[in-house]
Amino acid sequence: MALSTWTAAVAAAAIVITAALWRRLRFRLPPGPRPWPVVGNLYDIKPVRFRCFAEWAARYGPIMSVWFGTTLNVVVSSSDLAREVLKEKDQLLADRPRSRSAARFSRDGKDLIWADYGPHYVKVRKVCNLELFSPKRLEALRPIREDEVTAMVDSIYREATRKDKVGQSLVVRNHLSGVAFNNITRLAFGKRFVNSEGVLDDQGTEFKAIVANGLKFGASLSLAEYIDWIRWMFPLDEEAYTKHGARRDRLTRVIMEEHTQAREKGGARQHFVDALLTLQDKYDLSEDTIIGLLWDMITAGMDTTVITVEWAMAELVKNPGVQRKLQEELDRVIGTDRIMTESDFPNLPYLQCAVKESLRLHPPTPLMLPHKATANVKIGGFDIPKGSNIHVNVWALARDPKVWTSPLEFRPERFEEEDIDIRGHDFRVLPFGAGRRVCPGAQLGINLVQSMLGHLIHHFEWSLPEGVKAEDVDMRENPGMVTFMHTPLKAVATPRLPAHLYDRVAVDM
Repeated sequence: MALSTWTAAVAAAAIVITAALWRRLRFRLPPGPRPWPVVGNLYDIKPVRFRCFAEWAARYGPIMSVWFGTTLNVVVSSSDLAREVLKEKDQLLADRPRSRSAARFSRDGKDLIWADYGPHYVKVRKVCNLELFSPKRLEALRPIREDEVTAMVDSIYREATRKDKVGQSLVVRNHLSGVAFNNITRLAFGKRFVNSEGVLDDQGTEFKAIVANGLKFGASLSLAEYIDWIRWMFPLDEEAYTKHGARRDRLTRVIMEEHTQAREKGGARQHFVDALLTLQDKYDLSEDTIIGLLWDMITAGMDTTVITVEWAMAELVKNPGVQRKLQEELDRVIGTDRIMTESDFPNLPYLQCAVKESLRLHPPTPLMLPHKATANVKIGGFDIPKGSNIHVNVWALARDPKVWTSPLEFRPERFEEEDIDIRGHDFRVLPFGAGRRVCPGAQLGINLVQSMLGHLIHHFEWSLPEGVKAEDVDMRENPGMVTFMHTPLKAVATPRLPAHLYDRVAVDM
């Protein structure tokens, strides 16, 4: 029995190797590092993948082949090639490769993020564009965002003015995480999940446990995800995935039922869960799709906001001249007798430039999510076989010295000199992607980041702890699909406005 199993494994390996050799002879693939048999380049890839791919691109060119086991991955690192992938050949490259974990979490693509391009994707994308993230709904939900940002300011002020904390540094991420968590749960579920003291209630505790468990599943990919013929040797823990899915769905259904009952008493509200439930019949949305969309928004919107603002704050404490210029604009437009609101954004062009510059240097998803070829296609003159995965290294193309002057310098003025749209229309900077897969919540993300950063800089003077120099700030990234700072930023916050402007402006909606 053992011998027959071994023989079958050897035969399968031989078939895979033969197929790979045939494919390389048949197609003119992009150049790239020499792959090892079976495992490909997996053991050569450094943990921070987008930096590793940028280094390889300097050697092999802006389009290259990287083998994840037996799967061909094509990485592009220039704006011209990004345009070809995300615009000119977009329709042939709009599918998503799904790991077994992603397939389980998304009910095999019944959500938006992991759905293949087709009628279902077009339908849920329409729901997002016309209903969930419409200008009218974003404006209606503005009080929630402004409430949570003022709550963040209040928490920082309380810590910075404590007798034992005056002049001491605080961990910026801790305060950003709170506003991001409360904001996204209120927008999606209409719930803050915490009491007036900021302590999680029972549903909040369950929600955080589900999120943490989902992240653990997502980070536990095995070698079998990349090598088809050994997957049978590494089966998924079906019981664990089933329990996690049931736990997630149970909490979501309880919240959905609460909103259904509330609508019957007082009419529909603007939260995403209400919108989806009231639109269910109009768009023929299944319960799986509604639950999937809600959790897509949570997973896509929570960490990315924290990441973007923390990187921006790191650049501003390293570049005090830029911080002073921002404060001069805020003081000129807002003054010192009121707080900023989102309606002030059009009058704060330098704040907008600072956000764009931070997203250029530090895109929260530097490799975006991968695309998948649905047919044989040519990119950059090379053959890309059907089934290949395509990655756009937006981190690398936004630092390309061929298209950016002094690309490693944090200089918001570059966006004053040239009006550049960062929402997928200019292929030099793509923090939200582009084409059919562009992030539908881009404007919501930009609004929240601008609001958080504007309030932080208007309310406080930020400096590095005593004895810490600008060059000492750790600007490395953590490995992963999203790019948290390797070392959480610590900075000293000194209040600069009258004390009454630090109170939370609470809104119940």
